[in-house]
Amino acid sequence: MTDRHAPTALITGASSGIGKEFARIHAEHGGDAVIVARRIEALNELRDELQAVHGVRVHVIAKDLAEPNAAQAIYEEVKAAGFEIDYLINNAGFGGHGMFFQREWAHEQAMISVNIVALTQLCHLFLPEFVARNRGCILNVSSTASFVPGPLQAVYYASKAFVQSFSNAIAEELYQTNVTVTNLM
Repeated sequence: MTDRHAPTALITGASSGIGKEFARIHAEHGGDAVIVARRIEALNELRDELQAVHGVRVHVIAKDLAEPNAAQAIYEEVKAAGFEIDYLINNAGFGGHGMFFQREWAHEQAMISVNIVALTQLCHLFLPEFVARNRGCILNVSSTASFVPGPLQAVYYASKAFVQSFSNAIAEELYQTNVTVTNLM
């Protein structure tokens, strides 16, 4: 029997949509996962499915990325659980619609916290380990919205422009390593 390291992905926004599909695809290829979202019931259902169907290890972290220091808490829980992350998939995000000056600031601030702050901090926390090992992949979910201004969705479009610019910049910084950073548009 060979002792192999199953690649482990940390996936934010894993309780539904694209994040849930990322988790399924990763597990289908034999990878373990740390899945993060706000809804514990949905995460537990996904964990049970992935473990039963694919026999992989899945760790659940119920966390609202809009909370201050959410990324740090996730990082600490991952370390305490003994996981070594190979793939960081920053998928969590949300938008909103309406005239910027009429929208509630709390909603805009939460959007910035999830779409920009948590994503950036998770990269900052895990990237030193990736560079030290000279392997690892970061996938940041952006949008074609990042290419243009977005009236009636000003903060959402701007947040996705940040993700695109940030991801491209750190990808260039890492060009001499085996660590990759990719935008999903």
